[in-house]
Amino acid sequence: MTTDNLILVRHGESLGNVAREGAEAVQAQVIDIEQRDPDVDLTRRGESQAAALGRWLADVSADTPIRSAWSSPYVRAVRTCEIAVEQAGLAINPHLDERLRDRELGILDLLTWGGVLARYPEEAERRRHLGKMYYRPPGGESWSDVALRLRSFLADRERTEDVERPGADLIVTHDAVILLMRYVLEELTERELLDLAAHQSVGNASVTWLTRSDRAAGWELTTFGANDHLSRYGSEPTTHGAEHDAHPH
Repeated sequence: MTTDNLILVRHGESLGNVAREGAEAVQAQVIDIEQRDPDVDLTRRGESQAAALGRWLADVSADTPIRSAWSSPYVRAVRTCEIAVEQAGLAINPHLDERLRDRELGILDLLTWGGVLARYPEEAERRRHLGKMYYRPPGGESWSDVALRLRSFLADRERTEDVERPGADLIVTHDAVILLMRYVLEELTERELLDLAAHQSVGNASVTWLTRSDRAAGWELTTFGANDHLSRYGSEPTTHGAEHDAHPH
């Protein structure tokens, strides 16, 4: 089998990232943004990050062909993917897959952690008791729910012809999804995943690269959350916390 590569990218800086950070700075309970979460777009800096990502991909593809591009259907991810693919000059059409979407928070959507404590103290207590991996807010998802849909996505990918051709698949998605991709692909334990989430951030338009030379040997991490390509190709790195998790740690 030829070497298989996955390039996982978090979307560029979004209007939701900025709004969430602003709400937390003034200790507001609600994040001030009108759109549905799937409709939140990039900031201008996010667009610049996506273009820088594309220029980096153009150089990468000289040695490692980009076979396909996949994206969460959320606007901020789709725009990042489209801008990057166009900037890189890649003759591929991104595929959208709802299994790559961000985690859904149900009744806690658009609330800061302060807002959760004030409005749903019983949910905050359930969250503390169950932990990030298994707590499911009413109408929302737990991290383990997201992991299940990612296992489905990855199983379908294994059946495509792409995995037999040399090169890499680009996947543009969200910070928690990238952490959970690592959890699934590297067969991490819950403790390892939570330690990773507590101590490392997945910056906007950052790159996480996994590779394998043999299916039986499994996946190996070569790069996690790298964003030096942004400065190198004319943009600015940003690290916003989990945009869709009221209490990221």
